[in-house]
Amino acid sequence: MIENYVAYLKYLQERLDRFFASQKEYIACKKGCAKCCKNAQFPYSLIEFKYLLQGFLTLDKETQDKVEANISKIYQDKKLFKGEKFLYDCPFLIDEACCVYDYRGIVCRSFGLITAARENKNAKIPFCAFIGLNYSNVLDDEKKKLSGEKVEKLGLKEEPLGFNIGYDFLTNKDFERGFNFSFGDKKALIDWFDKDLTQQN
Repeated sequence: MIENYVAYLKYLQERLDRFFASQKEYIACKKGCAKCCKNAQFPYSLIEFKYLLQGFLTLDKETQDKVEANISKIYQDKKLFKGEKFLYDCPFLIDEACCVYDYRGIVCRSFGLITAARENKNAKIPFCAFIGLNYSNVLDDEKKKLSGEKVEKLGLKEEPLGFNIGYDFLTNKDFERGFNFSFGDKKALIDWFDKDLTQQN
């Protein structure tokens, strides 16, 4: 089943690469930024988590130990947390870079683009636009919206576009049927860890 999921990832990544390329005038993503790897919940399905663990097992012992230490700290922080929505930095973020990049989840691959409006939901601009990164060059800071005037003034060739890249859409049953696999249960990444990572399968 993992092989079928990997085939889906290949299909998805090819589409995402085209989307990002079409928006290159607005994209500031680069290694070492890591803003999208922090202060979030990171939704993961079971099959995404299993594939992530395959990546973990390719790491050297020192890096594995760092990831394990990150997970332990997040668990401690979660026990002390009294609010409604627990946010944390991804445990696989080591020295401001993803240590399992090729095995990363779907939400990690799709983040950075505008999510198209659908099902009574407005288009969603990535939060990094508001801290000077993706799409910030055409953002109206006061209105917190994209500015057609700025696009025109900058003489940009492509308009900022929204894509159908919401997590629920990218993990729906149509893709399961098309590629013959199941995403399985979905929950926050940290909630998948319940024992030593080297012992999970």
